[in-house]
Amino acid sequence: MRFIKSVSWLHEQLKDENIKVVDCRFALSDPEYGKNAYLEGHIPGAVFFDLEEDLSSPVSVHGGRHPLPEVDVFTEKLSKVGITQETTVIAYDDGEGSYAGRFWWLLSYLGHGNVYILNEGYKAWKEAGHVVTVEIPTYDYVEFVPSIIDEMLASFEQVKNHNGILIDSRAKERYLGLVEPLDKRAGHIPGAINIVWTEGFKNGTWKDIESQKERFSNLDKEEDIIVYCGSGVTATPNILALKACGFKNVKLYAGSYSDWVSYDENPVETGENPKV
Repeated sequence: MRFIKSVSWLHEQLKDENIKVVDCRFALSDPEYGKNAYLEGHIPGAVFFDLEEDLSSPVSVHGGRHPLPEVDVFTEKLSKVGITQETTVIAYDDGEGSYAGRFWWLLSYLGHGNVYILNEGYKAWKEAGHVVTVEIPTYDYVEFVPSIIDEMLASFEQVKNHNGILIDSRAKERYLGLVEPLDKRAGHIPGAINIVWTEGFKNGTWKDIESQKERFSNLDKEEDIIVYCGSGVTATPNILALKACGFKNVKLYAGSYSDWVSYDENPVETGENPKV
């Protein structure tokens, strides 16, 4: 599938100096996990980007649990590890796809057209018997020049006034309002339909393009689509899959549900969307 590369492909290309590998491993239950896992072993040449320290900005009253990083701060970090607009970039996590997906979305938003996710992530790399290392690489500073694609991002106001398709990527029980482990009110943004992001995978691997098209077969490719989740992370695999299937008007509501419910006056719905 477009935007996805296999372990065998990366193994064959790893010595290419124009390829940079980014380790995005993270665990919401243990924010230090990713950093520690990287130090214990990673794909040779990989640099580490932490979800909360590098791929997000500090939490505020509004903006959700993982606000987008400031563009100048993020581009400076890319420059320090030798990534330019011309670099081929492969991001990986433990195989779940969402943390690497966050990096993929951010780089795409900055206009980078050659960024991919490693299918099945670090787990598959190790299971294939490929070399891992504890060596932390250093790269010459280069200037990453962003070319922001504004139409990839939906603002809070755009979500409030949206007349197109609104996709909630969270687990079914959270969408229905049966449980809410993280945010202060259970339910979903009014009018949203539920397309769970994990349904884009089978046995830990990304489903093929035909299976992805089947997931979205009831959606109109001409309509504007806004995708959200809890905090703008697990929505990204759905966005990647939609774009791979040819949907062009797809935006991320980066603050997602955690931003929506940070405004007490915002309504939420529970149960199924009657339009579905």
